[in-house]
Parts: sequence; C-alpha cells; structure tokens
Amino acid sequence: MADDDGNSAARLRSRIVDLEGELARLKLDLVAAERENGPDRKPEDGKGSNSGNSNNNNSSSSSSRNRTGNLPLSLEEYKRYGRQMVMPEIGLQGTCSYSPPLITQKNRKEQKITAMTPTIGQLLLKKSSVLIIGLGGLGCPAATYLAGAGVGTIGLVDGDVVETSNLHRQIAHSTERLGWGKVESAVEYLRGLNPLPTYITHPAPLTPQTALPLLTPYDLILDCTDHPTTRYLISDACVLLSKPLVTAAALRAEGQLMVLNNPPLPPGDADGGPCYRCVFPQPPAPETLVSCGEGGVLGPVVGVMGVLMAGETVKLLAIEAQKEQQQKKQTPSLHLFSPLIQTPFRTIRLRSRRTNCAVCSSSATITRAALLTNTFSYTAFCGHRPAATTTTNILHANERISAQEYNAILSRQPPDTLPHSLIDTREPPHFQLCSLPNSINIPISLFHSPDWLPPSSLPAASPIYVICQHGNDSQLAVRRLKDAGLDRGGKRFIGDIRGGLRAWREEIDEEWPEY
Repeated sequence: MADDDGNSAARLRSRIVDLEGELARLKLDLVAAERENGPDRKPEDGKGSNSGNSNNNNSSSSSSRNRTGNLPLSLEEYKRYGRQMVMPEIGLQGTCSYSPPLITQKNRKEQKITAMTPTIGQLLLKKSSVLIIGLGGLGCPAATYLAGAGVGTIGLVDGDVVETSNLHRQIAHSTERLGWGKVESAVEYLRGLNPLPTYITHPAPLTPQTALPLLTPYDLILDCTDHPTTRYLISDACVLLSKPLVTAAALRAEGQLMVLNNPPLPPGDADGGPCYRCVFPQPPAPETLVSCGEGGVLGPVVGVMGVLMAGETVKLLAIEAQKEQQQKKQTPSLHLFSPLIQTPFRTIRLRSRRTNCAVCSSSATITRAALLTNTFSYTAFCGHRPAATTTTNILHANERISAQEYNAILSRQPPDTLPHSLIDTREPPHFQLCSLPNSINIPISLFHSPDWLPPSSLPAASPIYVICQHGNDSQLAVRRLKDAGLDRGGKRFIGDIRGGLRAWREEIDEEWPEY
C-alpha cells in the first residue's frame, strides 16, 4: 500500500509539473495572439499585458491610421523607444543591415566599409521573452533596463520579501513596499516605468521539479541568484532546454559576468557554449561561502553587473533571431569588474565545453528525468551551510549563557571594571560599527588559522565570554580556546553568549544597531 501511495504521489507531482509548464506556454501564446490584433488593441484590464495603447477617440485613431498607414508599433512605442530605434544597431525590423563604421581622418584610407551586421530591431525585442530569476541587486537593474528597452515579455522569479537591508542596492524596491514579495514589488515598479511589456510573475523559489517547465516558454534566461545550488540548477536546465544563459555575481567590490551555453547546442556538441559546470566542475566548500550580509557588497558594483546583464541579453536576443549567426562558435569569456583597482574592467577567456561534463557532454549523467524526479540532489552536491541567522548548537548547555545572564553579570560589576574577558569574533569592519564596552576583537578568521595562538594579553585566570553576530562563530571560538588549554582543565569558565549580538538587541538593548 505504501508503494502504491508513493507512486501515486510521484504521478501527481509529475502531472503538476506538466500542467505548470503548459500554463506558462499558454500565457505566452496569449500574449502573442493579443499582439497580432494590432498596436492599438485595448488591454483587457488594468493589469493586463499592456502590449499597446488604446485611443479613447476611435474616429481620431482611424483617421491617424489612414494618414500614416499601418504602423508596426503604436504611437506610444515610437515615442517611448525612439531614442534607441534611431541607432543603426537597433532599428525597427532587426534584419542584417549596414552599420556605418566610425571613420576618422587618420584611418580613412585603411578603413574598409564592409560592415554588415545584424541589427537588433525593436520589433524583435517586442516579440522576445526573457526570464529573470532573482530580484535582488542583480535582477532589479537588469529587469529595469530590459523593461525600459521594450522586451515584450518578462518573467520574474523570486520567493523572498523586501527588507530594509535590500534597499541600498535593489533599486526596484522601496521603503513603502517593505514586507512585500519581491516579485510583487518589482512588478509594481516596472509597470510604473513601462506598462507596455507583459510581466509574468512566479513568486516562489526555483526547484528541480519546477525548473524545466518554468524555463521552457522563454527565449533567454538571466541567473541573478546568489547561491551555488541555484546556479548549477539554472545552468543545467538551460543546457537541457537549449537556452542561452546570462549569469553574474557580486560581492564586496567585485563583480563577474558570463554568457553560458552560447550557442545553445545539444549536449555532446563540442561547438556549444560551456555551461556553469564546465567553468566550475566542483562547487566551493560550504564553509567558504560568504553572503552579502557577512562580507558586504557595494551597491554600484552589483548595479553595474545587472546593467551589463541587460546589455548582454539584448545582444543575445539579436543573435538568437539570426540563425546563421547563432550557429557560429562563440568565444566564451569571464568579465570582471572592480571600481577600486586601476583597471576596473578585465576579461578572461574561458575554456570550451568539457568532454566529461555531467550535463553538456556526450556522457552526461544529469538529464531531464533526473530533474523532474529529483533524483539528483543539488543540496548534497553543493553541501549545506546553515544560514548565518540559523543558530547551531555545538557547545553543551553549561558552556553557554544567555544575553540576560551576561547583562546581569555586567550590572553586578563596578563601573569601568571588567573582571573577565569578552571576546568579539566579528571581523574588524563589523566590530568598528558597534561593540560592547571593553570587548576585545579577535576575528573568527584568526581562530581558523592552523598556527593561531591565544593572545598573551588575555588574563590568566578570569572567565572568558565570547560573542559574535548570531551565536555560531562564538561557539567555534570557545572550542578552539579550550583546545588550546585556556580553560585549565575545566577550572576556568570559557563560554559563549547564546544568540550573539542579535539576542543582545532583542532581549537587552533595542537601540542596538541592526545591519
């Protein structure tokens, strides 16, 4: 009976995946059908596809059509996109045409005017569809400029909500929309910027079971996520669906961008573009991963990378339409950006597809069936590291005290005296933002060093309390101090403050900075 129930559940999950994919395809087919009715079609409702502007005066609209002919775009679209349509690289139709080179007096004799390049074409942009996965620091500027450029259909995927700490870099969200889902917030912003494109919302995290049906209807995918498990999943799905992928990342003051699976040829074809696994066959160790909350990120850096993603997307959409160009072998590259160095932009040539790649080689082991049935575990492949805000328990209960207990210890001591040591294991930039009185900063990175020795400035006999941001690193530090013998065989108390400075703010001092 249990096996029958399991098979029934598996069939239902598979059926749901198929129906979700069919629904997404139907939505795009509906958009295409509505657009065929002409640029002056009136949207069915205020939040509809908005692919054209209606004119309240029917006789005036008819008169305008008689004078100007059958325009391929609405008058609103001519006005909105005119500044880019007049560029020879953009144009209207998006066919191969002459693009005049820049000729100077110096190179006039040597210059050969033979440039025949595929223009992008505003009509092509209007017919295109892109899926943006992740609406954070990368996804917000990418979505903004693709919507502004007139990409016809934009899918948006994210399962998170807007928080205050997002706003310094995630420009599609606002203070007024704190607590909103990021997809809902982004659509509100994008419709205010340009109501003409169709915005299809997917307000849930991407999973192996939903990836293939969700990505299928779109021409091109943008990976704006920030974790290896999702990056590998998106890249694998793009290879299996033969879709080009634009991916980027940013941390601190550095950003990187790649165009993968371009051209998007079937697995086993050596002329296809490399995938994420070709560039990074093995994921980074979980303990080495640093989030924006831990390592920080400079807003303009992640913004630049998002804008570059939009630029690459527009270029790829033009190549996608030019089949003879699409099949030509591309040169894969890794683009690096850091405004704090002398050469902010650098480009590194990447290798081609790996002959033993698990997804794009002729001996691929990751298939559509593996994703749909969840037989390949991305969490197991990448390893699991608990979120920084998730407290783990490494120490015994008698090795830990609460924030309230430590506050009681402080209240019993005379002012300006501290007959114990308080070690703060946050990195120096964090410690400089705020710290408890008389605390000593010994970063957790020093504790991880194999040749680390306790500082001689620590008192020989007084208790040692350790604190960090969330109560995880402090436990590791306590274990390292005890391994070094500083607890004198249990005669000296060494323990951490449970929950760290987060608990201090929640239980003791609500004015303590939250960052």
